[in-house]
Amino acid sequence: MANCVPDSVLLEPSIYDEKILGKLAKAAVDLLSIKYQAAWMETFNVMGAMFDGLRWQADPILADVVKTIGELRGNESFSGKKEADEIIGKAVRAMGPEGVLKILPLNLVKPKPGQPGRAWILPILRDYVNNTNLQHFKTEFVPLSELMFQRVIDHGEAEKTMEIKIFETLVQQIWALLPGYCDLPLDLAESFDQGFAELVSNLLYQQVNLRSDVCRALQTLVESNQAIVDIEGEDDLVLQNRVSKAAAQKNLDYLSGFASNMLAVLFNVYSQTLPQYRGYILRCINAYLSIAPSKEIMETFERVTTMLQSSLSEAGTQTQAEKQKQKQQNATDKMPPMSHTLMDLVITISIYLPRESFSTLFNIASLIIIKDDDPQLQKKAFKLIPRLAESPVGKLALEERSAELQQLLLGSAEKVSAPAKRDRLAAISTLIPFLPNDSLHFIPAILSEVVISCKEVNERARTAAFDLLVLMGEKIAAAPGVLIENNKVAHMPKDAPAVEGTLEEYFTMVSAGLAGNSPHMQSACITALTRILYQFRAALKPETVSELVETLDLFLTSNNREIVRSVLGFVKVCVISLPEDLMLPRLKTLIPNLMVWSHEHKAHFKAKVKHILERMIRRFGASTINQYCPEEDRKLIANIRKTKERNKRHKDAAKAAGAEGSDEEGETGQRKGRFESEYDEAVYGSDDDSDGSDVSDNEVLGKSKRGAKNGGKTYIVEDEDEPLDLLDRRALANISSTKPLKRRAPGKTKAKFDLDGKLLLGGDSDDGAMVLDTPADDKGDDEGGVGAYVKAIKGRDAIQRGRGGRLKFSNKRSKDEDDEMDVDEDDLKVVKKKIGGNSRDDSRGGRGRGGRGGPRGGRGGIASGRRGLGEEKRHGNGGYRGSGGVIKSPRGKGRR
Repeated sequence: MANCVPDSVLLEPSIYDEKILGKLAKAAVDLLSIKYQAAWMETFNVMGAMFDGLRWQADPILADVVKTIGELRGNESFSGKKEADEIIGKAVRAMGPEGVLKILPLNLVKPKPGQPGRAWILPILRDYVNNTNLQHFKTEFVPLSELMFQRVIDHGEAEKTMEIKIFETLVQQIWALLPGYCDLPLDLAESFDQGFAELVSNLLYQQVNLRSDVCRALQTLVESNQAIVDIEGEDDLVLQNRVSKAAAQKNLDYLSGFASNMLAVLFNVYSQTLPQYRGYILRCINAYLSIAPSKEIMETFERVTTMLQSSLSEAGTQTQAEKQKQKQQNATDKMPPMSHTLMDLVITISIYLPRESFSTLFNIASLIIIKDDDPQLQKKAFKLIPRLAESPVGKLALEERSAELQQLLLGSAEKVSAPAKRDRLAAISTLIPFLPNDSLHFIPAILSEVVISCKEVNERARTAAFDLLVLMGEKIAAAPGVLIENNKVAHMPKDAPAVEGTLEEYFTMVSAGLAGNSPHMQSACITALTRILYQFRAALKPETVSELVETLDLFLTSNNREIVRSVLGFVKVCVISLPEDLMLPRLKTLIPNLMVWSHEHKAHFKAKVKHILERMIRRFGASTINQYCPEEDRKLIANIRKTKERNKRHKDAAKAAGAEGSDEEGETGQRKGRFESEYDEAVYGSDDDSDGSDVSDNEVLGKSKRGAKNGGKTYIVEDEDEPLDLLDRRALANISSTKPLKRRAPGKTKAKFDLDGKLLLGGDSDDGAMVLDTPADDKGDDEGGVGAYVKAIKGRDAIQRGRGGRLKFSNKRSKDEDDEMDVDEDDLKVVKKKIGGNSRDDSRGGRGRGGRGGPRGGRGGIASGRRGLGEEKRHGNGGYRGSGGVIKSPRGKGRR
């Protein structure tokens, strides 16, 4: 059904086609009869395929199917509501909401007797309505919404009852349908008139809760028609949902007449909305700017820039006290200053401006970029450059004004606030591809700022710095033979010679930071070299790489931990990525320098060094590493080797036992699972994510830190019979960070009996085992009657007397409570004599009501002073130790 209906049947069905479709519909209704009830769930799949295949021709052919399934869905005892909802949704998508609601009316306003209300259809309509008549929403749902909202207003300011809350929910559900009705409507020009536009505008102003749905609807109205216009090739009316390209373009031209007024409304609403809720309004503004006439865009831009300039001038004339008062007022209102809002609008408009407006745009940017007293406004100014790169006209402007932008960025370097660092780096990254070959001197001029940004506190700023380093290297590599004029660089002498732009020269520029005055600069330089070495290692000359490794090997001997921490990251990259023939000669000096820091526990240096040595052993072999390792540090190599062998044994044993997965293996044995290969594990499986460092190895290697940290660490706990529904609100309780254990299937075990023939419960699982009240030979545990008693009086849990004859009980637990306990033969004879004195009682003595294997206190125990069989009557103390003693049970351990 889904694939065998030709397009001609959908567009222009013949009389014969209609007869066949009628027969199919009759067969579908028969499938819903009572004799096929057992197969209804499978039948629903057929119904869904029929609606998907017949599309708009399903109305009125499959009307009886909709009626039957709707009646089933309305029955409270029907168990297939989920499947029925899906079929009704497909019917809505195929037949349109108007056709479905004629068959299954909502009955919400004045429900008739015997006709139930169907509010449950509203969520289905929200998910499935599209490509229908917008007029139906105006005639059916707008009056319904007004009626429900009037009931809410009539309730007044009194406390909301459940009924009023239901009315409010219904209003929200009704307007949640509007985005679906605005998704490529068939009657846009007829339905979207001035009255409806005013209704929507009033909702945007007055109903804050409905803004997101209304903005999404207005945005969809434009973008769905733009998607049809952008389709290449001839019209395919089935694919394009009966809307031709010409009709879609006509719709866009019609909407452009409303663009100016709609933008004015959206700008006002944007300025009244809190920043965290502005995203959907900005996207809607974007959509209407894309269809607005150029003249109106220019007028809008001029109005916004005029307001922005006046806002900036007012802020400049304010005294410090007035600024502080304004900040407090904004904090109370939680609204940003008007200059921030206007700058957002300028950035949004910028890509739709004609070229003659760019001079004004760059003047605004140059004024705001140097305002270091307002970091948020400065951030927005830097965002202007990446925004312009999104349009063809903006790219041309960036090429033409490249020199001007270079001077602007270099001149504002001292005025950059910390929050604006990331956006500044993003602006520089946008400008680099537009640099002409005669302006490559901009790279060494800006390089020191980029290198030091590799140690920024903000992770996104560091990532932007690493990406920019790679981008600058690629720019230089893409211009072979071009000279870099160093005399144009601000911090270099005027007579500095020009050099040819090569990757080797780029590495020389970055390496200049190694001679910096501060350890922070040196550390940042090493981190930057690590990133670009990993990126360009295959394109560099071997001599350059060898010199670089040799130079940074010396920094391992530094006394500064910040520098050494960066060098350790560099060494790791060298070990995992550079050729063996280049690294093997360096191991002689590299390993001893590395082992110096294996004794340092701060900043996880010891763990880092061990991690690097593991990589070395994997790549070069344990014998090679052992050869160059100092004698006193070879224990660490041996430990790594033994750990690896032990993990391998565990892995082999788990495989042999048929254990599932290898998630609980050792660190070095944990290879498959998070990563596909050992190399990926070496590169990305760093243990530096939580080492307290400000720069992780994953960042340096260009891998997202969050992805590596979170991958493969959560499990879903679900029943064997039913999979977990992730859309359920309670699903979060079934997400675990530890691997769930499989429940042990219940099975039959053989019953166990003691020497008296009594049934024993809860013991070991050894089939057919007999529990004797004599010490076990294999473990040395004295857990029988005699052994338990001796353990009670001489073991670690025995009662002792302190000062003043007070009883003392030990509550310490040993690591293994089944350790052997040495008992002297003399003591044993004394105990046996106390208990019973004959061989028959030796194996059974000491059992009272306190339980087998030791006294539990209470009646009948040995400690209570009861005499054994054949023993003379005793007077005085019944205990073993001293007068008045009380012997406590050893926690009721007894048998195992």
